[in-house]
Amino acid sequence: MPAAVPDDDSQAVDVLIVGAGAAGAAVAWSLAETRMRIVCLEQGGWMRPEEYPSTRRDWEQLAVREFATSPNVRRLPEDYPVNDADSPIAVLNFNGVGGSTVLYAAHFPRLHPSDFRTRTLDGVGDDWPLDYATLEPWFALNDRMMGVAGLAGDPAYPPHEVPLPPVPMGSAGETMARAFNRLGWHWWPSEIAIATRDYEGRAACANLGPCLTGCAKGAKASTDVTYWPAALRAGVQLRTHCRVREIEVGDDDRATGVVYFDEHGRERRQRAHVVILACNGVGTARLLLNSTSARFPEGLANRSGLVGRNLMLHPWGMVRGVFDGRDGGGGLRSHLGPNSVSIWSQQFYETDASRGFVRGYNLQVTRSQGVVTTARYLHGHAALPWGSEHHRELRRHFGNMIGVGVCCEDLPEECNRVTLDPVLKDSHGIAAPKITYRLGENTRRMLAHGVARAEQALAEAGAAYARAEAPLRPTGWHLLGTARMGLDPARSVVNEWGRSHDVKNLFIVDGSVFVTGGGVNPTATIQAVALHVADTMKQRLANLFD
Repeated sequence: MPAAVPDDDSQAVDVLIVGAGAAGAAVAWSLAETRMRIVCLEQGGWMRPEEYPSTRRDWEQLAVREFATSPNVRRLPEDYPVNDADSPIAVLNFNGVGGSTVLYAAHFPRLHPSDFRTRTLDGVGDDWPLDYATLEPWFALNDRMMGVAGLAGDPAYPPHEVPLPPVPMGSAGETMARAFNRLGWHWWPSEIAIATRDYEGRAACANLGPCLTGCAKGAKASTDVTYWPAALRAGVQLRTHCRVREIEVGDDDRATGVVYFDEHGRERRQRAHVVILACNGVGTARLLLNSTSARFPEGLANRSGLVGRNLMLHPWGMVRGVFDGRDGGGGLRSHLGPNSVSIWSQQFYETDASRGFVRGYNLQVTRSQGVVTTARYLHGHAALPWGSEHHRELRRHFGNMIGVGVCCEDLPEECNRVTLDPVLKDSHGIAAPKITYRLGENTRRMLAHGVARAEQALAEAGAAYARAEAPLRPTGWHLLGTARMGLDPARSVVNEWGRSHDVKNLFIVDGSVFVTGGGVNPTATIQAVALHVADTMKQRLANLFD
């Protein structure tokens, strides 16, 4: 390390947070009430809603370029490359204030109570050192902060209230709900972090559709429009375009701060009494593994050897059904409404040994896509001919397709991991993450079962035909498990409230602390865990490092 790395301040800050996404924003807001000096470093910048693709006519083209979900496609200065060649699932993320909540679909379920006890219930994975009841107050608080819409009473969950009325089911949801009823399967309107009425200064959803490229109205709850304005008003300092290279540690095994590159590319140091990582399940593992020293030659907080291991990605299947006899102008019109889950079925979520696998999955009913995306999809499947039939086939499909996604539980396996690539580097010369991942046999059987059930449901709904896609490569949004939580320092990286076993002033609050992944989108649980960690820290300020 160069000897002359300047400090950003003559005084160490009380708390330094790395990452301004879902977890970093929540923990910053919660800790702000302590009046400690809190600084957050984010390698991306603030988003400009007026520049979101939805404000332009070519939004579907921008969605596969500047706003693509893969950093390897975007290649923006704030992105870092990911070597995921040794994985059937590509890693997806977004770097900027708000993190991946900027581009997510805002589907907002919670983990189930059973997800915290898979070893006890089913003999697989490991039990979490906390449970659903511990997180329930933080789920509820987070729902209010994010502005979650839904319908109370879902029998798949313990009873809880939802702040906002549900997003309309739309024609896709109504069509599939009738099919689920005939099959006798569970279904319920999905909980979605989208404002269905004006809420806390955010405008209500206008049902435009291109949610996955950023919401210009602010109806979708990305943390740049929910937690961060409140955190900044409370005195948190957020520095953008600051990429952290490594965490430094002293002879007493405590973190002393970080070395980072500022917006001008200058190498700087920020000292801190407490360091909190919120960089997602790939970015946090990468940073820890890159923070080597005489005290931690295999990476910081890695005496267990588990940093980077047990990566979980939620293998995803998708079946799209086409409903004949309708046209995009006056037929199903399934492209209208938020591009998120309208309804879901958790009929196959809990373990049933007769299915040939343990744990389970949920079925998510999604709307159709825009006309350009529909044409691109059909062309990719050789289903859009040139010539006289071209427009007829496009009209037949546009607005008349319904997707049924299969979100599978991904059991932790140590062979699935994040390491540092020996060659690939980011624009600051920092080693890029390398992903090594395979589908387990239990997951393969689960995925096949889920795809078959999705096909069955679409057939019951009256689809003329359905096309299955499984596994779907560009679905690696959910980056979990690489710095797992546990009571035993030999079998985990952090304790039950996110503190490193090895480094007493280092905390982790993102999806990397997940012990198991469940079979649902993880953002609500990630943020509930972050709020739980922050609350525990506040309760223990007098003896935080004991």
